[in-house]
Amino acid sequence: MTNDHINTQFRSLPSVEQLLQEPGLGGLAGAYSHAAVVSLARQQLNDTRDAIREGINAPELQQLAADIMARAEEEWAPWPRPLVNATGVVIHTNLGRAPLSEPAMAAVTAAAGSYSDLEFDVSAGSRGSRQAHIGRLIAEVTGAETGLVVNNNASAIMLGLSAVAGHASPMPMGEVIVSRGEGVEIGGGFRIPDVLRQSGATLVEVGTTNRTYVRDYASAINEKTAAILKVHPSNFRVIGFTHEAGLDELVTLGHEHGVPVLNDLGSGCLLDTTQYGLAPEPTVQQSVDAGVELSFFSGDKLIGGPQAGIVAGNSEWVERLGRHPLARAVRIDKMGLAALSATLTSFLKENAHEEIPVWRMISMSLDTISKTAEGWLNEIDSPAVGLREGQSTVGGGSLPGETLATMLLAVTPPDSPDAFAARLRSGPTPVIARIEDEVVVLDPRTVLDGQSAAVVEAVKSALKA
Repeated sequence: MTNDHINTQFRSLPSVEQLLQEPGLGGLAGAYSHAAVVSLARQQLNDTRDAIREGINAPELQQLAADIMARAEEEWAPWPRPLVNATGVVIHTNLGRAPLSEPAMAAVTAAAGSYSDLEFDVSAGSRGSRQAHIGRLIAEVTGAETGLVVNNNASAIMLGLSAVAGHASPMPMGEVIVSRGEGVEIGGGFRIPDVLRQSGATLVEVGTTNRTYVRDYASAINEKTAAILKVHPSNFRVIGFTHEAGLDELVTLGHEHGVPVLNDLGSGCLLDTTQYGLAPEPTVQQSVDAGVELSFFSGDKLIGGPQAGIVAGNSEWVERLGRHPLARAVRIDKMGLAALSATLTSFLKENAHEEIPVWRMISMSLDTISKTAEGWLNEIDSPAVGLREGQSTVGGGSLPGETLATMLLAVTPPDSPDAFAARLRSGPTPVIARIEDEVVVLDPRTVLDGQSAAVVEAVKSALKA
């Protein structure tokens, strides 16, 4: 394309003022600020000029206005927006992890829409602590002396290491002993060795990748040792010729030398997973019962609550974390506290498998799932759709390799599976499926109550298209 043609195309573009005269954009300017709409129009014109340089002809005025309106709808719509998780991955990191329970959502609404006693002692009429109530609740659920909550588990570990062995601790630059097999990396490049260094602690690795004994920890203890750190590899599994020191052994060793034991449980779990046909997952209660000084775990994985980092443990050590300067930087907000409080209460009432969506999905029977899949099949009524047996996964870096038997709705699309899956995502309520053996499958296990109609409509529309 010649420069003359490009310049001609540029001159055919309308001005921002002309664009704003279009009926649709006039309404947009009425709903949002004039400056915001002008800025969006300029961005669209700049992108159009770039497209013209690449050989595309200038669009008509009406098309430009439509593109701006579509851009506004995409960029200014409420976000994150709800969708349907039909992947069969219960704790889906990319889809917001654990959906909250009804009591948790009600608690968030109440906390968000009103003043509250977040940091106020109503009985005394004076300033209170945002950690006092949740600390007691953590103690009741886990058996620990008390607890503390921050914004996520990475922050909890950072705070714990900083308070126990970091720059502002009683033993600055103290050594923290970790098994080589537990110097793990989790999502987002979060590495335990890096966190140790960032906290101001000194990393001391012992044992080998696959085998570490309590004697390896014992031989590394000296006057500089500030803590022993145990890390549960919740997002992978090492099998075969392996050995790891047990918590009981490490606690006994720590008590003999006056060294606290910290336990990063990762996902965290408060229920016996074997009753649902899954491999045993270390529970927080087991960690507390073993005598660990500080146990760390997430709130939005197997707990089934909001994003949070939870610490359960000895009062003296938890209070030390609460006094550390980093505690304010990583503190949790009132909505998170409200949701977590309601979630933990469900465990106290012993009906987590009924109230908490994650555990309702995990405990869902194959018969219930099959009935839902059969209902979808009958409503869709297409030769392209059938049923097949399959497997759901827990996900979220929890219980790696563990699956749950399920029944899948299987769609053999008229075109490519990728194109069909894209059409499922393009509706008013996006439906996220997965592809197996060139077939698009949808798993009822992770579809919430009230979302079945959206699944059926999305599949019908995608088949028609």
